[in-house]
Amino acid sequence: MWSIWIDAPIACATLVSPMLRCHRCKQPITVDDTVSLDGERIGHLDCRRPRDLSYDERALLFKYCLGHVVAVCETCGRGFNPQELAWDLLGKRTYLCPRCRVELTETVRAHLYACALLPSEVRLRAREVREAAQKLVKQSLEIGARADVLLREAEAAIATQSELLSEVRAAAAALRETMQWLASRE
Repeated sequence: MWSIWIDAPIACATLVSPMLRCHRCKQPITVDDTVSLDGERIGHLDCRRPRDLSYDERALLFKYCLGHVVAVCETCGRGFNPQELAWDLLGKRTYLCPRCRVELTETVRAHLYACALLPSEVRLRAREVREAAQKLVKQSLEIGARADVLLREAEAAIATQSELLSEVRAAAAALRETMQWLASRE
């Protein structure tokens, strides 16, 4: 008597989010966040304040911009030097307007990269560092998104394989029955 046994392992895949996450706080990392590298891992420089200025940006701000206005609050219309800006020590905001508490971090950063008092070479290098970090985050997000697409394609292929395997098993069972019927007639 003939014996046919067809079986194949079916792999399981776990859906992974294409979102890049900080290895410390597990929150998403966006292109505008200030990041640091810990070996091969990307994380927020400060998980409580993901868009805060980097250490280098702060150093440049206090070295070259201490004596002049670095941010103008659009809400109250007043300009502020770095030392006049408020901090939200318990919250997630830095570089606040001391009058109306509006977040001015991005305004301060924009000033830093455009300030004529920074030597052009320093300003260029600071911009290159920021852009390289943003590019790294963007590429990591793209790789994660591509991995998610590949994972979905693999899951679809596994589902198709499972369907085909069921069809093969049914055909093999029918073949066995036919072979048994033929053997019984002989």
